[in-house]
Amino acid sequence: MHRLRFLPEVEEDALASYVWYETKSTGLGEDLLRMFYAKAGEISRNPLIFPKAYKDFRRCLLRRFPYAIYFTITNREIIVIGLFHCARDPGGINETLQNRHE
Repeated sequence: MHRLRFLPEVEEDALASYVWYETKSTGLGEDLLRMFYAKAGEISRNPLIFPKAYKDFRRCLLRRFPYAIYFTITNREIIVIGLFHCARDPGGINETLQNRHE
């Protein structure tokens, strides 16, 4: 199992998503966070099953929610770079990934 590390910006991504879903329906934000952490666990157990989306950044799609977790693998560590809505401009996501990873 790989060590999992989250960049500080990921907490902001998750919180913004949580708040948005909670305003739509109470408990839906909680469901999103549960799915996010469940998928993070899957990533830590078997990161190579997730495809590369841009350069060395891999993407894991969440079930039920239109979000993806983006991460990189270095040695025995997985670095979670972001949680982004799938309707977001791919060029903007790529730029954000590059800026956060530097």
